[in-house]
Amino acid sequence: MSETAAPDRAAVLAALDQVIDPKSGKGLASAGLVRGLVLKPERAAFVLEVDPQDVPTYTPVRQAAEQALAAVPGVAKAQVVLTAEASAAPPAPGVTRVRKGAQVPEDPQARPVQQPGAKRPEHVRRLVAVASGKGGVGKSTVAVNLAAALARQGLRTGFLDADVYGPSGPRMLGVDGEPAFLEGKIEPLEAWGLKVMSIGFMVDEGRAMIWRGPMATSAVRQMLHDVRWGTAEAPLDVLVLDLPPGTGDIQLELVQKQKLDGVVVVSTPQEISLIDVRRAVSMYQKTGARILGLVENMAYFPDPATGTPIPIFGAGGAAAEAERLDVPLLAEIPIDVALRQACDDGRPLVATAPDSAPSKAFRAMAQAVMAQLRD
Repeated sequence: MSETAAPDRAAVLAALDQVIDPKSGKGLASAGLVRGLVLKPERAAFVLEVDPQDVPTYTPVRQAAEQALAAVPGVAKAQVVLTAEASAAPPAPGVTRVRKGAQVPEDPQARPVQQPGAKRPEHVRRLVAVASGKGGVGKSTVAVNLAAALARQGLRTGFLDADVYGPSGPRMLGVDGEPAFLEGKIEPLEAWGLKVMSIGFMVDEGRAMIWRGPMATSAVRQMLHDVRWGTAEAPLDVLVLDLPPGTGDIQLELVQKQKLDGVVVVSTPQEISLIDVRRAVSMYQKTGARILGLVENMAYFPDPATGTPIPIFGAGGAAAEAERLDVPLLAEIPIDVALRQACDDGRPLVATAPDSAPSKAFRAMAQAVMAQLRD
């Protein structure tokens, strides 16, 4: 049986050109407003990027664009994400050289202070972020398995892949599809007992997300508040956010405008990773966000013959840092071939091999996290 072909690109663009941009008077495609067009068998989606003040004007345009997409032959599912980007501030008139050791002033717009009105998504009881100071430490592996472990405890759990530049949630959870848009809300997909949302559902795996900071934060805000995570009768017990590494725009969006219940910080044992952990923890602590604890990933490799831990990346670094910061060390996750394979296969190890050494560590971590949140 032949594979279903993707919708015709020319037909899609022609249909979108029948929807008029209210500012230019041109069709959406001709006006250059069709960003990140994704065409897959029976699916079509794109990003409609506008200025923040124009969002009310373009809300009906988004709806009309979805209707136009749905009318194209071969399109069974259509989605248009409306995102807003603020205009860039004018550059400084001159360049100042900064000597080593000089104090670099903070951007006053980027002070990590929680703003009045910060809130959780509707029908979500607890919001937990999994963060890291740098990339490559296994943050997404920890986030996925933490969420799966919470679901195994019987908690209604969601997983939001907020790393819009490197969305790995769909692959690690083995879920792909087009979230439906019903009654003004996006319906998350489901996998392994989790409600799941990711920008990765809209873009191909190999496609780069070339977005400025305001676009990325707008997308995360939409995935937080425009998704039907729970209902009044069945609210979500906990929503786990897999954040991008570092302390950039998305992290600032969360700490300033969202009500975080706690942050789990992931590191590896070596000092080069712990340096960035300190920066990340410092930012979250400035907002009063609760640091639930540190997780040391890739803590050791068990000798195949004897099981003796081999500290490939050093030993005890995260434990010492947790003691210095006066926060718990939530888990030490070993390097494990099965854990790596489970992530590649989209089958979380906690769900498929709950008695493995890494799974036991993830389950204990989930219990420790919930015990703190209930305090």
